Amino acid sequence: MSYDFSHLKQKTKDIQEHLKEEFTGIRTGRATPALLDSVMVDSYGAKAPINQVAGVSMEDARTLRITPYDVSQITEVEKAITNSNLGVSVSVDEKGIRIFFPELTSEVRETLIKLVKEKLENAHISLRGERDNTWNDIQKKEKEKELSEDDKFRHKEEMQKIIDEEIKNLEALAGKKEKEILS
Repeated sequence: MSYDFSHLKQKTKDIQEHLKEEFTGIRTGRATPALLDSVMVDSYGAKAPINQVAGVSMEDARTLRITPYDVSQITEVEKAITNSNLGVSVSVDEKGIRIFFPELTSEVRETLIKLVKEKLENAHISLRGERDNTWNDIQKKEKEKELSEDDKFRHKEEMQKIIDEEIKNLEALAGKKEKEILS
């Protein structure tokens, strides 16, 4: 009898997507609008992502331009960016807000790489949890005589192949992010 690994595959895909989102919040040597995705602005009594209250564009490699859709929101947007602790300089002018990203020092790069490794380890922990849940389910099915002992061990090997492949994918994402930080 075969075991349905679709739940495990979906969970591993979710973990990978979450890690990608986490990595977009870690800045590299150049400015990208994705770095502001986590910034929430008080807009008319409710919190809204910055990209819903303002246009975000790149001026150059280390500068972003934010143009609020409603000019009266400039101070709220500025306050949200300042409070987000992104380590940026904020400047307000007649067109909107400019954000300057400083050059990364070697200490900051090392700190960012540690953060990448920390987020990767959290993804590994989530992956191990999903592996354990699946293994417990396989063992439960064997005890209930839905699977033979041979099937149990065959499914364990198949499950481990899925996990190993996902670990490679997560490691590749982390390696790519580390290269971005170091370049």
